[in-house]
Amino acid sequence: MKNFRKELLVLVLTIFLSASAACQSNNSSTSESDNAVVTKQSKKKKKKKKGKVKLPSIDLSHWKVTLPVADENGKPYEIDPPEILDFASNEIAKPYMYIDSTKGAIVFHAMPTNSKTRNTKYTRSELREQMEPGNNNVNWTFKQGAKMKGKLAMDQTTRDSNGKYHRTIIMQIHGRLTNEQRDLIGEDDNNAPPILKIYWDKGKVRIKTKVLKNLNASYEEMLHEDAWDNDEGFNFEQEVGFRKFTLEVQVSEGKMVIILNGNEYKVYEGIHMKKWGIFENYFKAGNYFQSRDKGSFSKVRFYELEVSH
Repeated sequence: MKNFRKELLVLVLTIFLSASAACQSNNSSTSESDNAVVTKQSKKKKKKKKGKVKLPSIDLSHWKVTLPVADENGKPYEIDPPEILDFASNEIAKPYMYIDSTKGAIVFHAMPTNSKTRNTKYTRSELREQMEPGNNNVNWTFKQGAKMKGKLAMDQTTRDSNGKYHRTIIMQIHGRLTNEQRDLIGEDDNNAPPILKIYWDKGKVRIKTKVLKNLNASYEEMLHEDAWDNDEGFNFEQEVGFRKFTLEVQVSEGKMVIILNGNEYKVYEGIHMKKWGIFENYFKAGNYFQSRDKGSFSKVRFYELEVSH
């Protein structure tokens, strides 16, 4: 009887110890499993935080930039190709032209400074097309044709004393006198009027072009800047606000077409466009800020920009 009790006691003790060990094993497995889940979640969060670096789709090899800061001669600071290809490393350019890698865009930042180009009171952070890199003397005519297309957005802009947003020119076609034309009318530079200015204006896209004052003007008379006047302007119906939008400019002999978001068009053709054919031209794009208000500024993002001829 004593032996039976002893055997029963040993059996109960064995069962208890086995159950305890199994319980510890299960707890250990559960704990390891929980840790694995936590580790995986942490890795996912870290991956999300890192994000992807986005770069703008813009080839700058045929552009130079003018910035709202003066060089050692007191003139607006410019960067020509090929140096412009490394603008992101240029300490002078960094505050005014830089890459936003979260948006995949080049940001053009402009504000009132004392660094103004000739014949204007406004400053700019703006690209100027160079068909031959580093050379301003090779340009195109309407007869030769040209296209420019960009994807962009207003990033930030200040308001005036009436609470209205300051405006800026985001694209241009600028006229240029050849050296022969310049000498013919006795000018000291090659500047001619801009035939096209495209504004971001209070959340809308606004266009201004030129009209010839006297349709019977001679060739020589038409070369003078004061022979041309501003038209009344045109606003696209769509409001772009601070959203991303596309703009396309198509030029051919006697004709100019501007397209907003691929579905709204403004066409200029007729006598004024035909008369403009005497000039050479080049494209501009960026931020030509139209205010001298203290503390004012704007930032324009360009995601894509391409030109063809």
